[in-house]
Amino acid sequence: MINVLVADDELPAVAELAFLLGQDPRIGQIHRASSGAEALELLEENTVDAVFLDIHMPGLSGLELAEVIGKRTSPPVVVFVTADDDRALEAFELAAVDYLLKPLRTERLTRTVDRVVELVAHPAAVDEVELITVDQGGISRIIRLDEVKFVQAQGDYARLHTAEASYLIRVPLSDLEQRWADSGFIRIHRSYLVCMGFVTALKLSAAKPTVSVGNAVLPVSRRHVPVLRERLQVTRVRPQT
Repeated sequence: MINVLVADDELPAVAELAFLLGQDPRIGQIHRASSGAEALELLEENTVDAVFLDIHMPGLSGLELAEVIGKRTSPPVVVFVTADDDRALEAFELAAVDYLLKPLRTERLTRTVDRVVELVAHPAAVDEVELITVDQGGISRIIRLDEVKFVQAQGDYARLHTAEASYLIRVPLSDLEQRWADSGFIRIHRSYLVCMGFVTALKLSAAKPTVSVGNAVLPVSRRHVPVLRERLQVTRVRPQT
C-alpha cells in the first residue's frame, strides 16, 4: 500500500478526495493539509509516497510546493487536482505524474492511482509518457498519450478521444499510426486507430466486425481483422517458465 497526502485550501475538496482515495485498497494512510505550509510540515513528519495538490492555495501554491518537493533526494510522486485546465504545461514541467480536473471522476482517479502505484513500485521501469498539446475552446491544454482511448480521422486532422473529452489535432491518422505503434495503438479501419489497452470487447467473426472501447463501438475493416487477430494472439502468449 502507498501513503498519500491531500492538500487543498477547500476542506470539502480535501474530504472528497480523501474519501475517494480511501475506497482504493492500494491506498494506506491519507494525510490531509489545507495549505502548502501545512503540507510541508506533514511531509517532514511522515513517510509519503504521493501528494495530491491543488494549484491555488494561500501562501505556498501547489506549483511552488511541487517545486520544493522536487528538490528532495527521494521526492514523492506529485499529482495536481485543480479546476484550472490551463496550467497543465507548468504542472508537467515540474514532473507531475498527472493533472486531474475537478469535479473528479472515479474512473479517471483510478487510472491515476494505477500510475502512482507503478511509479512508487518501479520508478526506473516507467517510461516517459508523450505529452500532446491540444486546443480546446481557444485554450491550449496538455494531455497524456496514455489517456487517449482511440483516434478518429477527420480529413487532415485527427480527433483524440479520452474518457473526459475529445480533442482535434492537425495530424493525419496515418502519421499517428506509425508514431504510436509502439505505444499499443493499432489501425482497425481507415478512420480509426485504437489503443489496445482500452479495448473492452471484440466481435471479429460477425458480419460487421467491431471493437468496443468503453461505450464506443467502432467498425473494423475486413482487411484489418487478420492483423488484429495476430495482435491478440501475441498479447495472450504466456511467458515461458
